[in-house]
Parts: sequence; structure tokens; C-alpha cells
Amino acid sequence: MTAIDVSYRIEGQGPPLYLVHGIGSRKTTWDELIASLRQDFTCVSYDLRGHGESPVPPTPYSLDDLVEDLEALRQKLGHDKIHVAGHSLGGMIGPAYARAHPEHTLSVGLLSTAAGRTEDDRAKLKAVGDAMEQNGIIETLGTFVARWFTDAFMEKYPEVIEARLQQVKDTPPDVFLSVFWIYATTEMAPWLHEIECPCLLLTGEFDGGCNPRLNQFIHRQLPDSRLVILPGLKHSLMIEASDQVLPHLRNFLLEVSRT
Repeated sequence: MTAIDVSYRIEGQGPPLYLVHGIGSRKTTWDELIASLRQDFTCVSYDLRGHGESPVPPTPYSLDDLVEDLEALRQKLGHDKIHVAGHSLGGMIGPAYARAHPEHTLSVGLLSTAAGRTEDDRAKLKAVGDAMEQNGIIETLGTFVARWFTDAFMEKYPEVIEARLQQVKDTPPDVFLSVFWIYATTEMAPWLHEIECPCLLLTGEFDGGCNPRLNQFIHRQLPDSRLVILPGLKHSLMIEASDQVLPHLRNFLLEVSRT
């Protein structure tokens, strides 16, 4: 397992906050949140391996690979202890990082992520992955869009939807599939109880794959966590509703930083 030198940006001042995006996304996903968070935190956003401006090592990737890329970035930037907030797959990388490197983790934000999946949950994800492998990622994108955004948002902001789809199209297919399967097959349930740092859980009321049921499970497993369910939202919280995410994340981080 060899960590890679990911593409990153640093903005702001204060305790370091590392922001980890999800499948087929980019570090720019965090822009609207960073615009406010940089007043109190040193915000480090980066492209996962194979995404955006980061190198594209051969697939398949593992969750451990993604964790160690984050650790290599922390070492490079010289931050001793960091806050980590991740969305979707990033919401799995964060706690996995805290488990592997507890001495360097101040807190973890788990946004729109999943654990405690049932057999039916896993079967649905496998069906989506199989469809992408058989029919192509682009041909399966409609399934994702309906899960990511509310109908009202899609109707009002078609250009935002198209930009998000373009990110997926610009991600190498083998990379997209590799990180999708990490997300689909990772089960945090056996080890969530090991994460001792404070954690914030945020998910949308109507997020099909990372629904309140799964987040309530995560909340019960984590020793120190708080759970926020944002009404009326689906999966892409930072794109559709950064204004609703911001106060919860900001207040959590400020509170943890004061203790």
C-alpha cells in the first residue's frame, strides 16, 4: 500500500479541518462551506486518488489506501491533530482514519454515509454496481441523480446537476467503479465502537442509501456522537443545502475545538 501525493487546497486559519469528498466528486464540493468555515479553521480540501487533479494510480483501490492518502497529506502539511469531515464515501474514510490514527484525530464529521446495512440494502447496492459494470456508468447515472437531489432542486438548478454529472463523466470509469465498490462493500458496524473522538452525523431525511435508519444505527454505535437529520433533503447536502449543513458543522467544530 503506497500513499499518493494528492491535489489539495488550504484556506483559512485556525485548527486544521480536512474535508473528504465522495464518489466521483471533487474538492470543490466543499467551496460554499469553506467560504464560512475558513474564518475559524484551516480548511484542507483535496481530490481523492484518481479524481480531479490528483494522480490516477492503477485500480483497484481499498479503503486503507484512501485512509493512508489522507495521513500522508497530514504529514506533508505538518498538522499534529486534525478535524476530519467526509461526505458519503468520505464519511467512511473519516472514521476509518480516526480508527487507524486516533492520536491525530480531533473529531469526525460523517455526512450522508452508511453503516448497519441490511441484506436488502447490500443487494440494492450490488445491483447498481452490476448495472454500471454491464451497461456503463453514464447509462446508469439517472439512478444516482434521483438519489442525490430533490425534484425541486433539479428543476430549479439544471446547470448544477449537469456540472455534477460532468464530474462523474470526467472520472476514469475504473476509478469510479473501484471507489463505488469500496462504498458498497464497506461495513463500519464491527468497529464503530472503537472511535472515541467526538463525531457529528448529518444526513437527509429522504437520502435513500444513507437514510436516517442507518445513521441512527451509527449514532448508537459511536461512543460520543450527535445526530442531525435535515428535513426534506436527499444525498448531496453540500450542493443543495450547504446553508443548512453549515450551522450544525460549524457549531460542532467550534464546541469540540474549545474543549
